[in-house]
Amino acid sequence: MMNRKKAALRSALLSLAAAMLLSACSGDKAAEAPAVTEPVPAPPPAVEEPVEAPPEEEKEVTAAEAAPLTGLAVEEASKRRPLAVMINNAPAARPQSGLSKADIVYEVLAEGGITRLIAIYQSQTGIETIGPVRSIRPYLINIGESFGGVLVHAGGSPEAYSIIKNQSKQDLDEIGSAGSYFWRSRDRKAPHNLYTSEENLRQAVAKHNYPQEIDIPAFTFVEDNKADRDAELIDIDIEPATRVDIHFLLKSYSVGYTYDDSSQTYKRSINNQPHIDLNDRSVLEAANVVVLGADHRVLDDVGRLSIDLQRGGEAMLFQRGQVIRGEWIHKSGDVIRFVKDGKEVPFYPGTTYFNVVPNSPPFESHITISNP
Repeated sequence: MMNRKKAALRSALLSLAAAMLLSACSGDKAAEAPAVTEPVPAPPPAVEEPVEAPPEEEKEVTAAEAAPLTGLAVEEASKRRPLAVMINNAPAARPQSGLSKADIVYEVLAEGGITRLIAIYQSQTGIETIGPVRSIRPYLINIGESFGGVLVHAGGSPEAYSIIKNQSKQDLDEIGSAGSYFWRSRDRKAPHNLYTSEENLRQAVAKHNYPQEIDIPAFTFVEDNKADRDAELIDIDIEPATRVDIHFLLKSYSVGYTYDDSSQTYKRSINNQPHIDLNDRSVLEAANVVVLGADHRVLDDVGRLSIDLQRGGEAMLFQRGQVIRGEWIHKSGDVIRFVKDGKEVPFYPGTTYFNVVPNSPPFESHITISNP
């Protein structure tokens, strides 16, 4: 009997121990197992708050951001090849078209006392009408090529044609292989009615396989701040000059430049009448006006000229209603530059007009400065 009780007690103790062990084992597994929870969605990507861009500041115009021949700001620097167009300046050819879009304009004597204009186009495009276009001379070749320009003309003197042919000059001649890129208007008589366009000329340059981009000999320009400019020129004699009249040879070619303080440019006149652009009726204007003296020599009975544009000599620079007396120089492979005491004087940004007058009669006899 006692043995049975002991056996029963032992069995009960064993069952209790087994139950406790099973409970302990179950508890350990529960601790090790991860808790079962509802899935948590991934957080959305962070959204940055919009940040307003700071207002654009006016950038200082640098050589890479400015047109090389005008110093004016451009959206993108360009090595677009200049076009050097011979423009008729006879009374019957006025007013001309497209001159207000030129970067540089030269006025030079031709035979018989008339003058011719050489317009250099580089920074502006889309000029629908340019002209009237006229013939070329050797010294006009010199001017156009100093800018690396393609020479645009209609005919030329025998000497000019000889140079173009023998030296393989890159030109577009209306009476030569480029005739289809020009047209004649019906409202004027020949030879004062020949025109072209910037687009036509660019197409012609490509058709002739001429280089369309070149390294352009840029001018130096001053920042458009008069106080800084005056500080730069403190050692240079400056005279007031709100009006300059230039006398070439004939009375019908009397050119004037009158300073306009509101635009800070010189407005151009011819024979005391505003010289306008027929395209938009605007008065031609220049931020810089250079008058330079050069040796002229008559070559023949027709009156064709030789003009020395290499030697250098006296010159005057008109800017902001003032004149600086200096010299002009022309180094090989470069443009004509205005210098004072051997140092180039920077231009103001804008168009520049060069007026070439004879040294005989004396240089200053062609120039009248006034301050009305």
